[in-house]
Amino acid sequence: MTETTAATPAVSTEATDRVIIFDTTLRDGEQCPGASMTFEEKLEVAELLETMGVDVIEAGFPIASIGDFESVAEIARRSKTAIIAGLSRAALNDIDRCAEAVKQAKRGRIHTFLSTSPVHMKYKLQKEPHQVLEMIVASVTRARNHVEDVEWSAEDGTRTEMDFLCRCVEAAIKAGATTINIPDTVGYTTPQEYEALFRTVRERVPNSDKAIFSVHCHNDLGMAVANSLAGLAGGARQIECTINGIGERAGNAALEEVVMAINTRRDVLPYRTGIDATLLTRASKMVSGVTSFPVQYNKAIVGRNAFAHESGIHQDGMLKHTQTYEIMTPESVGVTKTSLVMGKHSGRAAFRDKLKALGYELGENALNDAFTRFKDLADRKKVIYDEDIEALVDQGIAAAYDRVKLLSLSVIAGTRGPQRATMRIEVDGQPRIEEAEGNGPVDATFNAIKALIPHTAKLELYQVHAVTEGTDAQAEVSVRLAEDGKVVTARAADPDTLVASAQAYITALNKLSVKRQSVNAQAAAS
Repeated sequence: MTETTAATPAVSTEATDRVIIFDTTLRDGEQCPGASMTFEEKLEVAELLETMGVDVIEAGFPIASIGDFESVAEIARRSKTAIIAGLSRAALNDIDRCAEAVKQAKRGRIHTFLSTSPVHMKYKLQKEPHQVLEMIVASVTRARNHVEDVEWSAEDGTRTEMDFLCRCVEAAIKAGATTINIPDTVGYTTPQEYEALFRTVRERVPNSDKAIFSVHCHNDLGMAVANSLAGLAGGARQIECTINGIGERAGNAALEEVVMAINTRRDVLPYRTGIDATLLTRASKMVSGVTSFPVQYNKAIVGRNAFAHESGIHQDGMLKHTQTYEIMTPESVGVTKTSLVMGKHSGRAAFRDKLKALGYELGENALNDAFTRFKDLADRKKVIYDEDIEALVDQGIAAAYDRVKLLSLSVIAGTRGPQRATMRIEVDGQPRIEEAEGNGPVDATFNAIKALIPHTAKLELYQVHAVTEGTDAQAEVSVRLAEDGKVVTARAADPDTLVASAQAYITALNKLSVKRQSVNAQAAAS
């Protein structure tokens, strides 16, 4: 075993108030059921995260799959300023695979972890404490032989006995860890407990000054952001979080909430980050789009209603002074106050300006396609809301998966039955037509698709909601399909709910086809 010493942390905090933002949207966020992203989508998200000023991007779990390895490696190759981290279990082959994935990064990090709580050691690892300590030393040492920047995490740290936790942390730092993460893996702790935990560990571990301490909080009890900020009070200087708070179970601490809490309440949170907050809304929309996970309307900072006021009392106050009911400006998080009224008489320049205000920058071909669909919608819908335009752009992104295209749909529905759908599609440029019955118009529509495109995919989710108010509102439909261990999500919007349903289902099938082709290509190459 090669002896190593702790290196200077790869991200200097300079002053004690600098907080490192570690984004794990592409790793922990993607582990959220149904939130998987394509290779291209991961690259797009990573690019925006780096532009925002994220210090550390955890790009994935390289040993999990060939696709994960390739996306981490490509993100590492393209990185300019951010540290690119890969996650690794304590197994030595995991660590070697992770090192291979991040080796092209200008600044690469191996993030390795091991459970330390009694319940995890007994039931998950089936190891004794002394064996866990040996594994920590071996894994961190192995990682340090590959890179200088090593992060070690005590999985289920908040349910770990304090004496043993301190021994583990001390051993990890001695073996070469430059960042120590004590996560609240199951969202169990409270702010007071979490702050005290960090104070105690940092006071009791003799070499604690050789590493940066990190928080990683889950939201099972709704306290992920509060716990993360409490960890800062206890001496931690890195926060691990995700865009929109996505993640396993109830999710992770939301990056946008952490950043704006620090920006807004400097009187009680005397810290600073390097995040360009004006890109928060754009990042939220992008992640929501690629994962097909809608952001709840009342979500803090980036929710649709975060800067909306309907109450007459609130409106009166806002007209007199915005600070009566807003503690931050919409512009500070990338939301525009003013809104162009969009309709069928709007021109291309106004449409382009509106897209830019909403956080979209499209190429000329994509812009032309979105503008054509906007004009078509404007002919059918009296008022065009921002959310309508966002749905149009999202639909255009989904159209990239266009091996199968919907040409027309006619549905007979009502109380007399049976419900029947007649559908025309185009597959690889060849038209097909089919008629099918079903238990309701949606079932008939999906049965027609199955007849036209035979498949074994299982429909795991079908969800409909109105994009805006009114009887002429667009319906946004989300579907999730699973086939042979692959899960994809897709969404589509249209004033006709059945058309949106068909488009979403077909887009999901196209995505599955893309995944299937990728797997077949990899198999052929090997």
